[in-house]
Amino acid sequence: MMSIEEAKQRFRGSIAPVVTPFKEDDSLDLETLANLIEWHIESGSHGISVTGTTGEPSSLTIEEREQVMETAIKTVNGRVPIVPGTGSTNHAETLHLTKRAQEMGADGAMVIVPYYNKPSQHALYKHFKTIADAVDIPIIIYNIPGRTAVNLHVKTLARLNEDCPNIIGVKESNKDFEHVNRVLLNCGRDFLLFSGIELLCYPMLAIGGAGYISATANVIPDKVADVYNAWAAGDVKKAQDLHYELMPLNDALFKDTNPAPLKAALGMLGRITPRLRLPMDLPTQELQDELRQIMTDMGLLKGGVNVS
Repeated sequence: MMSIEEAKQRFRGSIAPVVTPFKEDDSLDLETLANLIEWHIESGSHGISVTGTTGEPSSLTIEEREQVMETAIKTVNGRVPIVPGTGSTNHAETLHLTKRAQEMGADGAMVIVPYYNKPSQHALYKHFKTIADAVDIPIIIYNIPGRTAVNLHVKTLARLNEDCPNIIGVKESNKDFEHVNRVLLNCGRDFLLFSGIELLCYPMLAIGGAGYISATANVIPDKVADVYNAWAAGDVKKAQDLHYELMPLNDALFKDTNPAPLKAALGMLGRITPRLRLPMDLPTQELQDELRQIMTDMGLLKGGVNVS
């Protein structure tokens, strides 16, 4: 098992939040999942995550989430860090899945702020502390107020960081850039800050962030990883150029609820059967046409057909 200190060094760059592929009958397509993970590693993604928002965890049973985690952990096989999402709106489920991730050999777990319930800050503290105390693996808290309807306050996060040695970072899908600056001020500059907002991936590096967990990596993993690579190498201009080059695709991928546009795009690339489970569905034809044009302009498609 990776130590806390080793995790603080290795959990960096582009941790790709891989989609959960489904077959035509809506069953899990674990073979395609393994192929996607291989592609990510070959393309330079610095880490892998599954069953986060992009992985549609609320559309999966607990048993299916375990199957996805197990497939991902076995496929990665220690080559890069693997940090599955183990959070739920249900405390007992979160505890179970986080323990299972440790048993399966995950390098860490990403635990979302419980959605729908709208817990108070002191309740959130108790939830996360109980989870962290139950396992030895590193924990990255996942704060996404647009989905959860509650924001994890910086003071609450700082208290958790102080009281739980294995809470080592946070994924902030938070458009409040003042908030994310205060995370590092209050939790310490060695606290791992990841962006979950595509247009803030590069800016987050500039304030001392460790990297990002960007859905766009599913479509173009090499260039998403190269933003971090360029920044780490001191090539600010290249990092900025890539940031702006990716922006049209980033924008289009979030004109409908993630991962609907993403799965449509991956279908165009021939990577998956483009299916979501209801109540989610593929985006309108108009948005799919826009995505196809953007990917054609970027050289990912030629005449609307996958070029790879």
